[in-house]
Amino acid sequence: MTLERRDMFVIVRLNEPEALNPLSGPLTVQLLARLRELVSDPDVRAVILTGSDPAFSSGGDLRAMASTVHALVDRSPEGATAMWRWIRYEFGGVVRLITGTDKLFVAAVNGAAAGVGLAFGMACDLVIASERARLLTAFGRIGLIPEAGLGWLLTRRLGYHKTMELLLSGAVLSAREALALGLVNEVVPHDQLLTRAEHWCERAIGLPRHALEMAKPLLRSVADMSWDQAIVMEEFAQPMCFTTRAHRDAVNATLRQRSGSA
Repeated sequence: MTLERRDMFVIVRLNEPEALNPLSGPLTVQLLARLRELVSDPDVRAVILTGSDPAFSSGGDLRAMASTVHALVDRSPEGATAMWRWIRYEFGGVVRLITGTDKLFVAAVNGAAAGVGLAFGMACDLVIASERARLLTAFGRIGLIPEAGLGWLLTRRLGYHKTMELLLSGAVLSAREALALGLVNEVVPHDQLLTRAEHWCERAIGLPRHALEMAKPLLRSVADMSWDQAIVMEEFAQPMCFTTRAHRDAVNATLRQRSGSA
């Protein structure tokens, strides 16, 4: 895994291209540790998550599953709870961190995204796809189900029946198909992928700091609230924004512009 620091955002790149960037045990532990450091750094406002070509991530490491996981479950006195602990605190730790922090996470999906790799990408706040991107939903083929929050997300984006169709078929969605289904925000030429992801980070950094920090947890929360609950949340949050210098300065600048053009 590599990190590239750019002013107030960081590019985190999964970097085992020969194996399509699988999320092995050591890599997942390292990824979670680095992301924790980044979200605790006040100078980092946004993070781009991507992979080294040709893939974003092939998901869980099948070799590790065969050599380590199965043996762990068979021989450990903890049985299946040992794997439960890993899924909850390592895989789950990554997606909880991405969704729980107030910083912007942008997934730059440069190629195939499968399994838990797909879950990590879809957990991000924006998903920008290269025209080479492919989203794989073939959990069932290896006797698994969606994990790390992916089932929750897909059923809310696509509905129950479409999600079930994808899982039963093991469909491989092209970037354009994913865009049509609302699973990605935009599709761009491959050589423009990082430039476009960086654009969104710069847009976020250009906002008053509190605007993103308040909007992200609000939008993440209201999806599961009733309309009445959501509007109450907004009613409590908005007055604080009105009191900020950033809001006052922006209003005054807009009024001056209008006055000058009149």
